[in-house]
Amino acid sequence: MKQCKHLAIIMDGNGRWAKAQGKKRTAGHLVGADNVRTIAIAANEMGIEYLTIYAFSTENWKRSQDEVEYLMKLPSYFFKKYMQEFIDRGFRIRMIGDLDELPKNTKKVLLEAEELSKDNTGLSLNIAMNYGSQREIVQAVNHYASDVLEGKATLGIDEDGFASYLYTKDFPPVDLMIRTSGEQRISNYLLWQIAYAELIFVQESWPEFTEDVLKRCLEEYTKRDRRFGGVKDE
Repeated sequence: MKQCKHLAIIMDGNGRWAKAQGKKRTAGHLVGADNVRTIAIAANEMGIEYLTIYAFSTENWKRSQDEVEYLMKLPSYFFKKYMQEFIDRGFRIRMIGDLDELPKNTKKVLLEAEELSKDNTGLSLNIAMNYGSQREIVQAVNHYASDVLEGKATLGIDEDGFASYLYTKDFPPVDLMIRTSGEQRISNYLLWQIAYAELIFVQESWPEFTEDVLKRCLEEYTKRDRRFGGVKDE
């Protein structure tokens, strides 16, 4: 059976789920945050080693000021509630994205979570915060160009060399990417890292994404024939 080592999730539909319940969009984000803990534990128990979740994109700043401010406060709530449990379970928290654009307190909370869990060797829970894949790739290109100009690198970089300039340089490629809430888009998420990933789109919104739904997705993943551009003998 194929093992999914690196799972990426686009956690879509929090706001729409809340509106369907007659609640504010922020209520959906709160339930969605709690569900991260549930799915991280389930993923760990199912043998996943890296779980990368799309928490806030570089495009999400376009949302209403009230919603953005709420989303910036969520990490403090989330880690205050669950950080000790994550440490006890051996989870390592890692951030990917441009954290310098975040409010100072939000950035402080995220970096503290990284620091507190840096020695853990269990599930790597990677949180994409103020993340956009196109920006990540442009930043990687600029970093590489600077290294060439400074004599730290030479021209003729290959795929592995370029990957070392990405936020995910210490992660394996994504095996499976799941998007919730019925949307079938990538939305500027891990464009380099999902080059040969399997994609699954589910109708359930993120607050409805349960351990059973995750199990269903992983079962579907095991049935996929991953050829990585090759052809198997018939």
